[in-house]
Amino acid sequence: MTENEIFDLLNQHEWKDVEFKEARTAVPKSAYESVSAFANTEGGHLVFGVKKDGSEFEIVGVIDVDKVQNDFITALRQKDKINQNVDVKEDIYTIENNDLIIFYIPEVSRDKKPVYLNNTITRSFLRKGACDVKCTQDEIHRLLRDASNKRYDSDALSDFSSETFYDERSVRWYRNIFNQKQPGRHETLSDPEFLLEWGFLKEVSDKIIPTRAAILFFGKARHVRQILPRAIVDYQRINTKYDDWIPEKRWDDREVFEENLIQTWLGLLEKYSRISEKPFSVDVSTMRRGDNPPDYITFRESAINLLMHQDYGDHTRMPVIQFFNDRTIFKNPGDAFVTVDELLEPGTKEVRNPTIVSAFRRIGLSDQAGTGIRSIFQSWSDLGNVPPIVNNNKSDKTFELVLDKEKLLSEEQVLFQKSIGVHLSEIHAKVFAYACQTGRISLTDIKAVTNETSKKCKEIADYLEIQVLLEWADPSNLVVADHLQAKWVANKAKDSEPSPRIVSDETKLIEKITEAQREVIKFCTVPKSMTEIQEKFGFGNRTYFKRKTLDPLLEVDLLKMTSPDKPKASNQKYVISEDTFRLLKIWDNDNE
Repeated sequence: MTENEIFDLLNQHEWKDVEFKEARTAVPKSAYESVSAFANTEGGHLVFGVKKDGSEFEIVGVIDVDKVQNDFITALRQKDKINQNVDVKEDIYTIENNDLIIFYIPEVSRDKKPVYLNNTITRSFLRKGACDVKCTQDEIHRLLRDASNKRYDSDALSDFSSETFYDERSVRWYRNIFNQKQPGRHETLSDPEFLLEWGFLKEVSDKIIPTRAAILFFGKARHVRQILPRAIVDYQRINTKYDDWIPEKRWDDREVFEENLIQTWLGLLEKYSRISEKPFSVDVSTMRRGDNPPDYITFRESAINLLMHQDYGDHTRMPVIQFFNDRTIFKNPGDAFVTVDELLEPGTKEVRNPTIVSAFRRIGLSDQAGTGIRSIFQSWSDLGNVPPIVNNNKSDKTFELVLDKEKLLSEEQVLFQKSIGVHLSEIHAKVFAYACQTGRISLTDIKAVTNETSKKCKEIADYLEIQVLLEWADPSNLVVADHLQAKWVANKAKDSEPSPRIVSDETKLIEKITEAQREVIKFCTVPKSMTEIQEKFGFGNRTYFKRKTLDPLLEVDLLKMTSPDKPKASNQKYVISEDTFRLLKIWDNDNE
């Protein structure tokens, strides 16, 4: 950690990843609570040598560095002080003749949680905002449940009969799709034999017993409610924009699903089919559709993700799906076991409910292992939207996915990029557009925008820095270059215009794209002569048409000549530039 980074920490005061302690001559007892909190949550820095007085901080330094450092490290190795060995990293810095000791406390793996103090599990802490908060009993149980090597959905439940626990229509629906994908000997098995074959039933002491996953997936409604005294999901349709909604306002449509996972999925699908941009019908016995709505894959993967990965041992909090006019929110009890950055990387991920996950994947209701979140990001990006927002909250142990319908590469942004004279590839244009929207962009954000690997994302970031479009703020984050920020703000200020303006130093460019210019752009996807354009749209006065409609498009390279060296050539034609295809794509999406 550099001196500047330390001052940055001081300036931002305490937050979820940094805690300051005076610790001039001794380690304060509260420091160990911070160790527990950081280790149980997402890690963080513990800084000794900073005095806190209300919201003010003063660097006072550690007087006896060796003693304080040794006492702290020694205590962390004592089992009666802390139950787990936490791999603390330490550094010493001198600022204005004051010595600071900075310890980095990493998050421990899930199987080591909760980290607690004094041999007392109730002395477990979580980091919430700027505070170390003592765990409640429910929070301890969540940590213990996720720490177990035996997954919760694999438990065999002896109170249920393997012959009668299941809902026959659910098993029939599942097997019908399964047999289409994997035809063969499984078609001849009885339902109990099929369920045993695929791990939904277990042999325990010469008895065949259904697992918790079997009841959640196929069980009769009364059995589902018996093992899960809360709903599978709370569906809400709210006919307003998210920012205009107040929680006191009732929903416009709501259904609380309390049946098994198959019936819940079919119910959610029926709800979605009514409100999708392109309404459709589904044969529930075959899952065949005539024409999918454009956002069907995103909805499917997001809804199935919620059903697969929620914490079914959490009986106090209910998953929610909220459809607003401008976004959809999926919220689960149960955080992901990996970071958001790792979720966006290829490869298999450890999951909370492996039996349930495998059951969905066998019938194609989720992409293959390790690709679910990546598929959501890719399909949402293909629609031209800003990347989904993932809030993987390790202190609350919740997972939230937000699908915002705001366009990433808008007409306004395309024109802005042309106004500053840059010609970017599609992928670079999207990354720069996201940075313009948010003011800064991290390598994880770039991964979210592009669905590329970490190495490729670093190359994209470096390229945009070389083009003097972005600047590195720190090793993981970039900001829009200083010389562009004022221009982008000026461009955004004109957002109230019917069409965005192109802003440039020359000030002689297009003020706005007229409807006539839009039609010309759409017509010239292949080279057209001026005569062909005039005849197509009935432009009579050639000189007026050229001056008012054609020349402004040529000036900003929305159109280009096929013979630019001979502007008056008799065979001269006009065609859109490569960048202009982005505008056509935006207009097409707006019309869907």
